[in-house]
Amino acid sequence: MFLRRVDPASRRKPLFRHPAQVVAFAFATAAAIGTVLLMLPMCRTDGDGAPLVTALFTATSAVCVTGLTVVDTATYWSVTGQVVILGLIQVGGFGIMTLGSLIALFLARRMGLRTRLTAAAETRSVGLGDVRRVLRGVFIITFTVESVVALLLTLRFRSAYDGAWGTAVWHGVFHAVSSFNNAGFALYSDNLMRFLTDGFVLMPISVAIVIGGIGFPVLIELLRNRRPRTWSLHTRLTLLMTGALLVIGTVFMSLTEWDNEGTLGPLSLPAKLLGAWFHAVQPRTAGFNAWDYGAVTDETLLGTIMLMFVGGGSAGTAGGLKVTTFIVLFFVIVAEVRGEEDVIAFDRRIEHRVVRQATTVALLGVAAVLTATMLLTELTELPFRDVLFESTSAFATVGLSTGITPKVGDGGELVLVVLMFLGRLGPITLVSALTLRERNRRYRYPEGAPLIG
Repeated sequence: MFLRRVDPASRRKPLFRHPAQVVAFAFATAAAIGTVLLMLPMCRTDGDGAPLVTALFTATSAVCVTGLTVVDTATYWSVTGQVVILGLIQVGGFGIMTLGSLIALFLARRMGLRTRLTAAAETRSVGLGDVRRVLRGVFIITFTVESVVALLLTLRFRSAYDGAWGTAVWHGVFHAVSSFNNAGFALYSDNLMRFLTDGFVLMPISVAIVIGGIGFPVLIELLRNRRPRTWSLHTRLTLLMTGALLVIGTVFMSLTEWDNEGTLGPLSLPAKLLGAWFHAVQPRTAGFNAWDYGAVTDETLLGTIMLMFVGGGSAGTAGGLKVTTFIVLFFVIVAEVRGEEDVIAFDRRIEHRVVRQATTVALLGVAAVLTATMLLTELTELPFRDVLFESTSAFATVGLSTGITPKVGDGGELVLVVLMFLGRLGPITLVSALTLRERNRRYRYPEGAPLIG
């Protein structure tokens, strides 16, 4: 008997060589499935199937927890369609591979190496042995926050707005899931403008947005460790930047919109502060609006663009550049100005690898927003400030708009679809997902010193 020699090169190679490729493929698959479902006649109120581009845009916006819409969610989609959108929001915000890993964990009580790798890539787990605890923590936090907020909103909708219990429960659950996942979808034609002075609606939504936008690694560490001195550098940086941006954003919105008759001008002092706080939270990156962004000042638009681009915390439901990326770049500047070789933050030296990643993410983000802005400017006749605002909102998966989303046309919608997908995955994750193989050079080139500045 002769044994046949098997050439190792002929063995079947895995379809995906990098966990990030699995994550990217999973999000694309979810968007495709959502598109097909939303094209079904039962998902529209008039019984006709939605056009392909409309369904694709809505499904991508939901999976990427963005919130940009080309049609009125409240009137265009039936209850079935709204349920599909809600499911896409939950799956997209929770993390597709995180959800799949949780199901495998609960059903089989064990996880294979590939499953742990993909889950770790999406949740930013510290190590493979930590994945199980992280997944359980993500599930508990999500279920608890969404349940509490849904209960508070349901009681408010039922008691203050005379809605039937069924409608109040549905609206409470939908907006709780949408807010925690930083999605920005609402079941009202004016989004949340009718609730501009209602703190019992806006505050629970704001708190859910902040909690969801901090990021699961930070939330899990806060639950397990109550001593600030022992918090990790990531947690310290995230909390510092989140708190600072919320305070700065609230003060900024108050100053720029205080006398604006189209926004805060006619309101009382408490209502003005509530409105300013709420719209400082939205760029975290939720996307609800309780005032008309088409009526805000240019200063507010520019400030909101900056806040949207920074975004929220890593490995959470928020998008954008991420607060840790922003503050790492800040410390890089500080170190360079001081002439220091090492980048120091909270008595910790930041690795050069992290500095390179932060620089890469920032530059790719700027490139993506500027490219999309130029394309939309060519495809439409819309004002530049509105186009820039829209592009930043799509990349940062915020969902805020000055009202031009339905006016960009099919070509513009496809540009925004790509931008939302890129923003949800993160530029560096998408690039690594497209990389066929990783390699380390076995040699180093001589150093060069080009002139800078």
